[in-house]
Amino acid sequence: MRVQAEKLVKKFGWATALDELSWEVEPGQIVAVLGANGAGKTTLLNALTGCLALDSGQVLLDGQPFTPDRGDLRRRFAFIPDFPPAPPNWTPLRFIGTLLKLYGVPTAGLEKRVLELLEKMDLLGVAGWKFRQLSHGQSYKAVLAAFLAADPELWFVDEPFSSGMDPRGLNCFKEYAREAAGRGRTIIFTTQIIEVAEQFAHRICVLDQGQIKVYAESTRLRETPALNNLLSQLRESPKP
Repeated sequence: MRVQAEKLVKKFGWATALDELSWEVEPGQIVAVLGANGAGKTTLLNALTGCLALDSGQVLLDGQPFTPDRGDLRRRFAFIPDFPPAPPNWTPLRFIGTLLKLYGVPTAGLEKRVLELLEKMDLLGVAGWKFRQLSHGQSYKAVLAAFLAADPELWFVDEPFSSGMDPRGLNCFKEYAREAAGRGRTIIFTTQIIEVAEQFAHRICVLDQGQIKVYAESTRLRETPALNNLLSQLRESPKP
């Protein structure tokens, strides 16, 4: 699924979070949005997914203008924020079942796929617990498992590598993301960790003060001299 942002502007009072940001992501790519705290990463994801009203600009998905009322386009992507939107009194099994119905996922072979995901992510033992009983990392894994089972065309994932997921969950995310990208899915995630972006993503978008400073293949990021100072700031900034 192709993602296009055209001159996105979002202000919070006097602060400009997105500054006429234009961007395009092609299908089949794993893209890291890299930036320090306050760079605009989460604001960008919220804007692209319709969770945040823009002051100006527009988002296009596969060439179609996307607005919050476009349920047909909304069902084609997944958005996992830093704090997963799971009702505290629901269980992971209920959340997964509800989400799969919302996405209209065919039932053939679905039970086996869900069980495999839960086992692989070490969630079988807590699948019947309520979200309020789970750790943040377990909750994130459970919501991620639901979206992996739904297999959307486009993923927006906010700070998965600072989500509290254990190595098993992180490895599962990386494995499924690479497999999905190989089938033409598009994965966009945010991070402050340069090494993760370079090792995992195909392309890296460096965001600073609401503007894209560079958008390049991950293997060529360090070849951009103008970014040395910004990258140094990222290395020195505290991680969540």
